[in-house]
Amino acid sequence: MTTEAVPAPPRSGPAPITEGRRPRKEAFLVGVFVAVPTLALFAAVPLAWGWGLGWVEVALFAIFYAISGLGVTVGFHRYFTHGAFKANRPLRIALAIAGSLSLQGGVLEWVGTHRRHHAYADKEGDPHSPWLYGTSATALAKGFWHSHLGWNFGRDLTNMKRFAPDLLADRDVMRVQKAFPLIVVASLLGPALLGGLVTLSWWGALTAFFWAGLVRVALLHHVTWSINSICHIWGERPFASRDRSANVWWLAVLSFGESWHNLHHADPTCARHGVKKGQIDISAVVIRGFEKAGWATNVRWPTTRRLERLATKTS
Repeated sequence: MTTEAVPAPPRSGPAPITEGRRPRKEAFLVGVFVAVPTLALFAAVPLAWGWGLGWVEVALFAIFYAISGLGVTVGFHRYFTHGAFKANRPLRIALAIAGSLSLQGGVLEWVGTHRRHHAYADKEGDPHSPWLYGTSATALAKGFWHSHLGWNFGRDLTNMKRFAPDLLADRDVMRVQKAFPLIVVASLLGPALLGGLVTLSWWGALTAFFWAGLVRVALLHHVTWSINSICHIWGERPFASRDRSANVWWLAVLSFGESWHNLHHADPTCARHGVKKGQIDISAVVIRGFEKAGWATNVRWPTTRRLERLATKTS
């Protein structure tokens, strides 16, 4: 007499944190997009004193840095990751495209990875915590490298079905995600095209590509990564959070307010991170502008009562 095998019951509990491995070809491309702009950033210091840095390059750099940087801070971070406000459809699409111009990955990968960071902040499972190797000087040096740059080369992929199911179901977002390779081209060659048209020269196109393309991408990369590394090691912690997130004032302008990181981890859905007097938060100003224009609604602004409660927990 034979018996049929009884199928195992379905697994219960949350989906796994990671799902699959990054293909070697994709890992190589990530390395290229990390290394090449960084090399350009190092080269920019000596070249700034005698090679192709005029008002056209400075203006294009500032414009593309602001669009792509705010696309990350307002769009990828405060809107898509944390839902700090609701956006109408044109704004939602525009924010997804603007954030993609930063070349920090598509909106899906960025959001899924950052939500995973918050779920396991400074604990096992955090993709870029500087505290994963211990607290000694050697361990922190290793942790700093990992949290700032090394984590980009990890091959384990964050499980998007667990951390970003809402984006997977959003047709507009997934169209932008699929168009990421074209957005990369536009982000690098767009400044070159504009620089060439303004100066009516190939030289103007080349210098605009270098400064407003490569150098701009590299600076924004390292400012963003500094939030992962510097803002989880050094700084002030006036608000209660479950991790080591801290405020670093000298990064506030370049990061558009993201370096007021302690309040963000204490109250992740808050639309303003710099909540104290004198704390510059350009991203919050932009969100306020979207709100006044009627493009953003249900903005989660900080309240005095909540800030006092979060501050009391630290005393």
